Amino acid sequence: MNAEPRLLLLETSGRGGFTAVAEGNALLAARLLDNTRQHARDLAPAIAELLAEVGWKPADVLGVAVGLGPGSYTGLRVGLMTAKAFCYAVGATLLGIPTFFTLARQTPDSAAQIDILADAQQGKVYRQPFRRVGECWSPTAALSICPLEQWLAERSPQAWVGGPGVIAFRDRLADVPVASGTELPRPDSLLSLALARWQAGERDDLWTLEPIYLRPSAAESQWQQRRG
Repeated sequence: MNAEPRLLLLETSGRGGFTAVAEGNALLAARLLDNTRQHARDLAPAIAELLAEVGWKPADVLGVAVGLGPGSYTGLRVGLMTAKAFCYAVGATLLGIPTFFTLARQTPDSAAQIDILADAQQGKVYRQPFRRVGECWSPTAALSICPLEQWLAERSPQAWVGGPGVIAFRDRLADVPVASGTELPRPDSLLSLALARWQAGERDDLWTLEPIYLRPSAAESQWQQRRG
């Protein structure tokens, strides 16, 4: 058995995304996914290409780390179901990583606090505050949804802002320090968090792990409106 775990990384929470393979903390290869969000079409072929590139069989993969969101409902479902199916087929370990944790890890060293934001539609944002603890970032509150105006009024003046919300609401953030490089998750950040969970002996249940998605999907909202 290899001394370092061979891991498959999947992140499909937003526009675009990636898949990558790593051995221990060495990132061996990665593929960016099409930014038209055709994850259901592109993800499996991209995985097959990566494994062929590094000379691995599917059974060589010991763990699959997958971004849990929040983000695109369809993208999250495709990514997580792909991870579960792969783990089930080869007996690999499943490691779910909240996407906001990955983004917080990409915060510049000059920041001590950051609010990670993403567009929750209808003028609302997903928000979660983080604080630097040594070399790590820890959340100081649970993930929540609120109007953008409410976040602007309540945010800590010391906190920077990052995440895909920086792209969606750039014109509203003129007076807020923006953490460049946190807009989209990177393979190296996801790998770092996945390795920490692996080394701590943490594992996720194949049957019960769900994506992080606090609001109903568009189809669910339409169904509720029709019933109401």
